[in-house]
Amino acid sequence: MPQHLSRRTLIAAASALQATSAQERKPVVQEPYPSTSIQAQGNPIRIVTMYKFDPAEVEKIKKATSAVNVDLVIAPNREEFRKQLRDAEVVYGNVNGTDLDYAPKLKWIQWGSAGVEGMDDAVKAHPAVVTNYARIFAHGISETAIGLLLSLTRGLATYYIPQFAKRTMVPVGTAKSPNHVELVGLTMGIVGMGGIGSMIARRAKYGFDMRIVATDAKPIPKPEYVDELHDPSWFETMVPMVDVLVCAAPSTPKTRRMFNEKVFRSMKKTAYFLAMSRGDLFDDMALVKALKEGWIAGAGLDVFPQEPPPSTHPIFDCPNVVMSAHTSGWSTNRQVRLIDLFADNVRRYAAGMPLVNVVDKQAGY
Repeated sequence: MPQHLSRRTLIAAASALQATSAQERKPVVQEPYPSTSIQAQGNPIRIVTMYKFDPAEVEKIKKATSAVNVDLVIAPNREEFRKQLRDAEVVYGNVNGTDLDYAPKLKWIQWGSAGVEGMDDAVKAHPAVVTNYARIFAHGISETAIGLLLSLTRGLATYYIPQFAKRTMVPVGTAKSPNHVELVGLTMGIVGMGGIGSMIARRAKYGFDMRIVATDAKPIPKPEYVDELHDPSWFETMVPMVDVLVCAAPSTPKTRRMFNEKVFRSMKKTAYFLAMSRGDLFDDMALVKALKEGWIAGAGLDVFPQEPPPSTHPIFDCPNVVMSAHTSGWSTNRQVRLIDLFADNVRRYAAGMPLVNVVDKQAGY
């Protein structure tokens, strides 16, 4: 004969089930980039750069560790930079293979940007660890992405900003016509779930109740703010189903010009394209054709294959485009984050701890 369950037992069981479900929904936290430990040699850490740190930034970097002294040398030119490299353990900024010939003690390079597509083969082959600024610029870039998108969907760029320049203001369409689009319920497809893609996904999911699907080359856990996450082979399946297609991948031989005529023809006629990472990932002339012939509804571009595009470029003849001049990562706050990350890595380096944002030099990110 079955035993009767008390109300207390039922409540306890329900609470346990709820806790289990909440635990299952909790996003998995994973280091976005590999970590590498390298130990300072015990002498003052010699950091050489041509970047013009201001005095407060220099002080923050030098005070990052009390274990050893930090000797930060700011070279005024390339010639002096190479002279100083002979005693450098650390270089701040982008270097090339010929620079390495002057740096016999070099162990760590803090690349000056998030993208490392300009790294030459000699630097890739060198044993020095390279760290980058991935995720540092994602806050501003994601806000710009949403701003570009809203300018398109709400008719600001197409209808109202041009009117304002002419000192007029007349409503376009009707309350029921498709001249103004809501983001709620639309599907955003993101290529590249690094810092930029992840932050855009969060903004779109939690701020606008969009459905988020994405691809990424790394086998990362699916964040809870992403509805579907697949490897790059799913890209062609994803393109026709999304209302907003976002380019947020790094520039590598596999990703360059991946957004081409075939892709633009596969998109919905009502869909929008956002380019937020690197301009060489899309075919600009194919995009112009798509915009002029109505294959897609519009495009928001922070980056372009040639920057700045020449005034004669046909992209300027497309009224359904809104552009920013590769400035989406700019802000006073981003500089604070940039210096904080480098200072933290100096601290880690002095203590022999894993560095943050270590680059896979062969993969290119």
